[in-house]
Amino acid sequence: MQTSPAHAAHHDEREIETLEDFDATVSARGTLAGYRVQAVDLTDRTRELLTTDTAEAVFLGCPMREEAATKVRADGALVFPPVPHLPFDPYRGHLYTPDELFASLEKGYEQTPDALAYAWFQRTKADGDIFASMLRAVHDDSISDALDELLRGARVVGVMGGHAMARGTDAYAGAARLGRELSRAGFVVATGGGPGAMEAANLGAYAAPYEDGMLEEACQLLAKSPSFVPSITEWARAAFEVRTRWPKGNHSIGIPTWFYGHEPPNPFASHIAKYFANATREDGLLARSNAGVVFLPGAAGTVQEIFDNATPNYYESRGEPTPMVLVDHTHWTEHLPAWPLLQSLARERSMESRIALVDRIEEAPAALKRLGG
Repeated sequence: MQTSPAHAAHHDEREIETLEDFDATVSARGTLAGYRVQAVDLTDRTRELLTTDTAEAVFLGCPMREEAATKVRADGALVFPPVPHLPFDPYRGHLYTPDELFASLEKGYEQTPDALAYAWFQRTKADGDIFASMLRAVHDDSISDALDELLRGARVVGVMGGHAMARGTDAYAGAARLGRELSRAGFVVATGGGPGAMEAANLGAYAAPYEDGMLEEACQLLAKSPSFVPSITEWARAAFEVRTRWPKGNHSIGIPTWFYGHEPPNPFASHIAKYFANATREDGLLARSNAGVVFLPGAAGTVQEIFDNATPNYYESRGEPTPMVLVDHTHWTEHLPAWPLLQSLARERSMESRIALVDRIEEAPAALKRLGG
């Protein structure tokens, strides 16, 4: 993620995800044989398609004229046409941006692509349609592919914590400072992409290039709409107000899900990997946090994430154990005593030197550094 993700030239050489890629490949290689073209509008590239070899190519959701489609099929290419009347593109080549998911926010959140995709999900989930479940799976796979391309070579730290943490609280400001600190240290911050602690960490990463006072001002502005309840519209507008005022924030990742439809994505993550399947999203978030995970106080979801992360560290199924830092002694030893269990699991295993419990958020970055060796 050192480069601007738009130029992530790291992806599979045979994948074409933009019109620029398409034109460059046709002019440089003179063939599309064996290529994968993903969600590129080829309506105005009929001449190129008619005159270029497309044997064994695959076109995923690429609009094209009928004569071009007939010709590439005759070449032996596979054409998966765009699916009409869907509020999302199952074959998309890139992650979402906040502007994309919240488009039409001025008409109210219900009109945004994010809300429309959730409404479609609710409708199709209820009737168990095989075609709809296939489209969800294809979409989620495209998202995972885009996420891997974006994060290749990046050092990613996951920040986990509950959605209940309100804007304007000390805890929220602390989580935001944590995100800022990690981002300034060169890590890519990844969260579950929702409100609360997740938003705070993405906001902190966003604030990293600015003077320290900017984050305090931003937190004050956001405190006008402390929660996404009762109005997601007002909550999101406050975030976009901050982004408009300070437009050059740093990159971070949000990995939310439509499974929890009442919970909107936060607009401070520059790249949003939104999934239909929560299990894929949970596992993907933790698996990609290759430089460690910080667990802020949370409830059932955060407890689940602690042990979802501990299990591969215990068995070393993803290689060496990655650092785990739990924040707030009282929370993790008394309210929800996950720490004693984590310690018992880690005993005499290589993960034992990779876990820490700290009392204050401010101590988390140093603990991560220490555990990461």
